[in-house]
Amino acid sequence: MRVAEWLLDSPRLGENPNVKHIAGRLLKQPAREGIVAAQSRLGQLMCRECGNARDRRIGHDLLRQAARAGDVRAQQELGRIED
Repeated sequence: MRVAEWLLDSPRLGENPNVKHIAGRLLKQPAREGIVAAQSRLGQLMCRECGNARDRRIGHDLLRQAARAGDVRAQQELGRIED
């Protein structure tokens, strides 16, 4: 999880699509286990970067779960998407 966050937050690496893919794979298991920060980051990544509707829907679901758990970043992202 920390490696994924570091990759996404790195100014140079965070813009690379391959790095985003790796970070997404690293976040998938913690998100499934209910770790709110992983749900939030993976949801944001899927909503912003995925081209298909199925992945964006999964991203929205992850953001909703994280927002319900009190994650401010997820709440803000949902507000931005749904406006």
